[in-house]
Amino acid sequence: MQANSKFATEAARWDAVRARDAEADGHFVYSVRSTGVYCRPSCPSRPARPENVAFHDSCEQAEAAGFRACLRCQPKAPPLAERRAQAVARACRLIETADEEPDLDSLAREAGMSRFHFHRVFKAHTGITPKAYFAACRAGRVQRELAGAASVTDAMYDAGFNSSARFYAASKDMLGMAPATFRTGGSGETIRFAVAGCSLGAILVAATGKGICAILMGDDPDALVRDLQDRFPRAELQGGDAGFERTVAIVVGFVESPGIGLDLPLDVRGTAFQQRVWQALREIPAGQTVSYAELAERVGMPAGARAVAGACAANPVAVAIPCHRVVRNDGSISGYRWGIERKQALLEREGSR
Repeated sequence: MQANSKFATEAARWDAVRARDAEADGHFVYSVRSTGVYCRPSCPSRPARPENVAFHDSCEQAEAAGFRACLRCQPKAPPLAERRAQAVARACRLIETADEEPDLDSLAREAGMSRFHFHRVFKAHTGITPKAYFAACRAGRVQRELAGAASVTDAMYDAGFNSSARFYAASKDMLGMAPATFRTGGSGETIRFAVAGCSLGAILVAATGKGICAILMGDDPDALVRDLQDRFPRAELQGGDAGFERTVAIVVGFVESPGIGLDLPLDVRGTAFQQRVWQALREIPAGQTVSYAELAERVGMPAGARAVAGACAANPVAVAIPCHRVVRNDGSISGYRWGIERKQALLEREGSR
């Protein structure tokens, strides 16, 4: 059991038991003399009479006093939230390795839940349904296979599709472009770009016909151009004309004063989860910060702080998708794709440091 001053007094423990406060689980247990059992604070059992209740700092202490564990709330097992998170994690591993979408009933049986309860729990922990999670996994598999397969057909079968009609029908949502175009690294796509200077160093702005697809910052302009080439190895990269230079000037002005906002369309591509994280980032007002854990809560994945950090690191448009507004739980500055010093400077400009 963990020590927590919040539940140190008998009054606080009573309040937790009456409220069935799951936050108190793991900090103490209570026994009921009339039943001979001990329970976790969140136990849904019928409330006991105060004169029959005693509090214990640990399960071992309760058992030494002659009480046995409640079969309903299982106080010796991990907390319910942790058990559900573990069940969802196991389901995710099954979905990730499946060639065909797993049946919801079989996933629920593996998790020890009814199908409807499992569906709710899975969505609460991941932010998406099992069906959508499988679609995202398949999209990632298609992208990997297209990058290394000898042909689009080989990639289709290696990714688990047994019908070309199904594959091509799903390809637009999975890739954002035709499979052959994706396989050739954006071949046939034209991207305009320009490199400029700002108070944070060199900045590269690139855009497709749909909107800005990259804002990269660094110390070496040539390195930024190579980074863009690596992201779109087969696309046609064109130096920006006078009209595009005005777009770059708007972006530079935005970097210098992030609080003014950026009223330009974006064309950013990523997985369904990355897109959800990036959208949540854009909803954080200038001058405010959130922790990775808080951001994970906002995207409906409370146990996914590490995955959220990965989505932040994959963000291709600095400042426009403000991953610099995410900090550690204690408020300290954490890693930043374009350098800690730039993150610190951006936060200072927004008045959040």
